Amino acid sequence: MAIAVAEVRVRTQEVLPEIDDPSKVAPQDARELSRLFFSRLAVLEEGTPEYSYARNTLIEMNMSLVRFAAGRYRSRDPEEMEDIVQVGMIGLIKAIDRFEISREVEFTSFA
Repeated sequence: MAIAVAEVRVRTQEVLPEIDDPSKVAPQDARELSRLFFSRLAVLEEGTPEYSYARNTLIEMNMSLVRFAAGRYRSRDPEEMEDIVQVGMIGLIKAIDRFEISREVEFTSFA
């Protein structure tokens, strides 16, 4: 367990990678990047530019979760679909804000 904590401490001191289009990150890469971004987010002060970048990148990388869940309601009319996606995005943002990397649970399971 001490090794994992040491790895997180080292990672949290790293500069976050610049991602041009977070919505186009492959799922396997997104999983690893999410761990890095959540580790960094846990130690950053809210309101700083780096905190905003990490949070916004996590939102964009995980928007596909919302689209996937909303896809279950395809038979609805387009206006209802927009509402479903909007509510899903709010849920995603709340999940990102509440997620704790120290619990060693995948974010996709938590969200």
